[in-house]
Amino acid sequence: MRADRYHHLVVTLLILLLAVPIVATLLYSLAQRWEATILPEGITLSWYWQLWQDSRFLTAFGHSLLVCVGTLLLSTIIIVPAVFVVFYRFPSLDRWMNILILLPFAMPPVVASVGLLQLFAGGPLPLVGTPWILVGCYFTIALPFMYRSLANSLQALNVRDLMDAAYLLGASTPRAFLNVILPNLRKGLMASLFLSFSFLLGEFVFANILVGSRYETLQVYLYSMRATSGHFTSAVVTSYFLFTLVLTWFATRFGRQD
Repeated sequence: MRADRYHHLVVTLLILLLAVPIVATLLYSLAQRWEATILPEGITLSWYWQLWQDSRFLTAFGHSLLVCVGTLLLSTIIIVPAVFVVFYRFPSLDRWMNILILLPFAMPPVVASVGLLQLFAGGPLPLVGTPWILVGCYFTIALPFMYRSLANSLQALNVRDLMDAAYLLGASTPRAFLNVILPNLRKGLMASLFLSFSFLLGEFVFANILVGSRYETLQVYLYSMRATSGHFTSAVVTSYFLFTLVLTWFATRFGRQD
């Protein structure tokens, strides 16, 4: 009993430790003034109204959504068939793929950005300053999450037996993949897409170095507004956090569906 109380106490303290900055940011975004008092002096939604009336914020938010959605569409088109081919035709390649998907974490984004600036600042493919270079960079970020999630789903299936049964019923390989394998990957795919989306939406280094204000994203906008009112930037952070929280809830829900 004493051990249970200790564990509950530790979990409660951890939750409070994580919640205090979030609650403080939320209160600051709702405060009319909060300077020399313990609690805010008045509550207002004017900062949120000002934020969501700002065309620059809406444009930056739209840019982030377009880049993230485009990246995930590209990732789905490439990664899903690739994972299937690895597990069905070349299962020995899985260990090499596990090494490959770790490479984006081995190279810091700042170092990778400098190399990409040298490659794509000019020449036949001047992609620096365009959303296309962000889509390519974000693809490397989403690759580990999507591949590992889909690989775990395929490991729970007997892919070869399912494909053999589909062949016996007269299905071709593409049709068997679309009608038999892909529905079984839906849960893992949707969970990985939502988690990747929430992660990509907060990416800053690639967006700031490679694109900056030429195709301003949400995080670049937040960085550029750091010198304005703290209440306004707190409203930006809170809006971003709530949006990410909703995406995480969707990902958790899809991950628990049978």
